[in-house]
This record gives sequence, structure tokens and C-alpha cells, in this order.
Amino acid sequence: MSAILVVNAGSTSLKLSLVAEDDTSTAVATLEEVDPAGVDAVAHRVVHGGSRFRDPAVIDEEVRDQIFELQSLAPLHNAPALAGIATAERALPDVTHVAVFDTAFHATIPDEAAVYAVPARWRDDWGIRRYGFHGLSVEWSAQRAPELLARSTDGLRLVVCHLGGGASVTAVRDGRSVDTTMGFSPLEGVPMTTRSGSIDPGALLNVMAAHRVTREALEHTLNFESGLKGIAGGSGSMLEVEQRAAAGDGDARLALDVFAHRVAGAVATMAASAGGLDVLVFTAGIGENSPGTRERVCARLGFLDVELAPAANAGADPDCDIAADASRVRVLVVRAREELVAARAARALVG
Repeated sequence: MSAILVVNAGSTSLKLSLVAEDDTSTAVATLEEVDPAGVDAVAHRVVHGGSRFRDPAVIDEEVRDQIFELQSLAPLHNAPALAGIATAERALPDVTHVAVFDTAFHATIPDEAAVYAVPARWRDDWGIRRYGFHGLSVEWSAQRAPELLARSTDGLRLVVCHLGGGASVTAVRDGRSVDTTMGFSPLEGVPMTTRSGSIDPGALLNVMAAHRVTREALEHTLNFESGLKGIAGGSGSMLEVEQRAAAGDGDARLALDVFAHRVAGAVATMAASAGGLDVLVFTAGIGENSPGTRERVCARLGFLDVELAPAANAGADPDCDIAADASRVRVLVVRAREELVAARAARALVG
């Protein structure tokens, strides 16, 4: 059976998957294991497509150059994607390679949510707007939630928490993105493993002017030395932070509280954008594997009628519903399947 090879270069991982026509997905350790005769196309997840890419694109020199130009907006992502493209093209030179963009799913966000309050030149000439990310993951959750609940997509109001090395919270209504926490770059929004999330721009101007921090140093600090790592120290991984907090580490406890506070606040904001909340979804590495994170976030959302079933949360095996029977809002844990969304998009493009 022919397959699509999916190359998913994330901020903290590189995943290779062969996806068959029936959506059966098989993890691949290295490109050397791939039989070119069985591959119809290679789908590459690319995080930032800017305003240029709202649909998948066959990769040629022009597309490659445009992805390169956008890497300053997503330094943790587009550079690894370009490296993955180059490596895969050398290994499979006779196969069509397709770029599938995380920003594309968020092209439906209305102007009221996408526009920054900055001068027209910034918006119109410089492309300063909110793009949104984690689109492949959110799109999968938006498809799985109504399937799991046997409900129609029409009118369904979802908030999807993609919590991993990068983290974002997205409002989905009628199966379409209507708002999300990440914006012009993957730095905006809630705190992440090593990324800061949103900060008052006045604080950044002060750091640069008063403390003579260069743009390069500031960019490095915000991307690699902030987030959970910035508060708690160490690697910033959720497992490490939770273990240290359980052992009495005050900085680790603070990191967990800040993360839960900001994610819960983002859920409330996204619920407003969706016009209400029917389903709350947790996905990605932290969302799927940290019962403590889900508990801490949902404990702050009782006013939205969110209530967990403690035993179901503790033993969650995605895909599953972990809400209490009495909870008006259903709470789902969904395994991230970005490779299926990417494979389907590539297959549709190349036939």
C-alpha cells in the first residue's frame, strides 16, 4: 500500500511517520528505513507560513526561499523544518515534497481577533498581525471531538489546549478557528517550556534600553531561557518541574501555578471568542500526559461549569472523556495526530 511520509520537525522533537491511505500510521526512526517505491509524497510540517501560505504548497526553490525568509519569525521551528526538507529531498529526490503550514488552519480567524492595534503601515506593509500556530494539531482535535461525543460540528464550541514544548489555546466554532493565543510569532500567549509567552512590550523596551540587552540576546532569552525554565530553572520540562514541586521546591511550585493560571485565563478568553464553551480539549505532550496540569487548569474553570472526574483524569488513556458526569462542559484528552492531517493535505494536493 502506498503511503505519505510525514516529516514533523517541532521545537523539541523530530518525528517521521509513514501514513497509509487508510490513515494507519507507522513511526520511522530514520529516512534510511523508508522504501522510496512505497512513498507517494513527503509532507513537511512547517510552522510559519506568514501571509503567503494559506494552503499546502509543493516545495520548489521559491517556496523554500520564502520559508527561509520567515524563519526569523519562528526561529525554533522554520529552521529545523528547512533542515528536514533538505535531508528528505536528498534521501527521496524523485518524490514530490509538500509543505503543510501550521498557520493555515487559523486563516479563518476574523479581523477583530487577528488585528493588532498598531499603525496601518505596520499592518498593511509589514504584515504585522496575529497568525496563530499549532494548526495541524488543533485541526485534528476539532475533528476528533465531535466524533468522540457523537455530536455535529455545527454550533459546537471548542477550546483546544495544545500543551507541549510549545503551548497555545485556540477557540474553534463550527470546526473553524476563531481565535488563538499565539500571534505574529510562536512567542505570544501562555508560558511554555522555555518560551516566555506574552510580556508587556514596555518591559522589553526597558530591558533593552536600561540594561543594554541586544536584540539577539533578548530573542535568545525569550525563546530558550524563559517559560517554566525561566521560573523554575532546570530544563523546564513539565515532568521535572512537577517532581521538584512535589519535593517542596518553591520555584517549581510557582512555575506550575503561573502556568495553570495563564492557561485557565486563556481558556476563559477563548470561550468568550467561541461564544461559549461546550468542550475543552487537552492535547500534545503535557496535555496528554500530565494529569496534574489538567487538574490545576480545570480547578480554575469551575465558573464555566468545568468539572473533572478525578479517577478518569488520573487514568486517562487518549482519546477519552475525563469530565465528571455532572459537568456541563465535556473535557477530552486527545492524542495529537498532526501526521494524519499533514498526510491528508499532501495526498489531496498531489492526488
